[in-house]
Amino acid sequence: MAASNTASNLVKTVTKFIPPLSNALHKGQAGAFQTSPLVCWLKGEKRLTANILESLGRIAVIGGSEDYTGAPYFASITSLKLASIDLKNQDRVEAEINKIVERVTSMFPRLHVLVVGPGLSRDEIMIETTKRVIVKAKENGMPLVIDADGLYLVQNNPDIIRGYPLAVLTPNANEFTRLCESVNVPCGKEHRDDVAQKLSQAFGNVTILQKGSRDIISNGKDVLICDAEGSPRRCGGQGDLLSGACATFLAWGKNYEAKAWEHPSNPDIDNDFQIRIPLLAAWAAALLTRNCSRAGFAKHGRAMMTTDMIEQVGDVFRSIFEPDQKKAAL
Repeated sequence: MAASNTASNLVKTVTKFIPPLSNALHKGQAGAFQTSPLVCWLKGEKRLTANILESLGRIAVIGGSEDYTGAPYFASITSLKLASIDLKNQDRVEAEINKIVERVTSMFPRLHVLVVGPGLSRDEIMIETTKRVIVKAKENGMPLVIDADGLYLVQNNPDIIRGYPLAVLTPNANEFTRLCESVNVPCGKEHRDDVAQKLSQAFGNVTILQKGSRDIISNGKDVLICDAEGSPRRCGGQGDLLSGACATFLAWGKNYEAKAWEHPSNPDIDNDFQIRIPLLAAWAAALLTRNCSRAGFAKHGRAMMTTDMIEQVGDVFRSIFEPDQKKAAL
């Protein structure tokens, strides 16, 4: 990428596809949110002019299991915090694989992004069900964010995601190594930036967000670095927060492309959309997560939990992407 990709310039570019807010909305237009151990889907609808209503982002989270109930919540609540939508519950899905897949995929016409993996577990039925859902999502051209046990699924089935540029994989250090091994990419002594880029290329230019002391994001062509200050405390669930944030930015980018609101053309985004938006969404999510960690740690220190980071999402988002927007007076 060009040298203009400094953090401040990237923030300006990301801000271009964040939908503006409007007072011409009521609760029903703002959408609803439903969750279960298998499927968490959130729905947020906004419109910027009073005369036309269009959706600007509905996100589904495929995750959760008997042993891991918190992860899909963290991923979903982060997106909810960014999208300002409503929360409800639905019963656990207990049908056979085909019926579950049919039920999940029936939601696809109403969704914009799918998050796969938080708390999913490695249960064979869950993995097989999720594989079929991913295939259907790709057939529908739906952007994907894959983390945690979703990455376990990918490392054992690389072709399921290979060559799909609308996918974002978010591995930590161990997951990154296993993904490299699954597609025969050496990851020992090479420079990390190069490895992330080569891993993306091996997967057919999916976007890789390699989490670490510096977050490295690559789509096989370009490499972005997010080295904003975070905190020395690493909370369980922090990666789920990042996944939810990434999904939100992807949904906004997809609706920007669909011209869900009026906006001038922006060459930084409009050219090679399927490559640029996932890359920018992943970088923006990493930046948001690091700043939430920093803000949460400043307040709670060693006692900080992921829920403390989530409390910071609104203020951190505003400070980075909407610095001119003032808090509403009480």
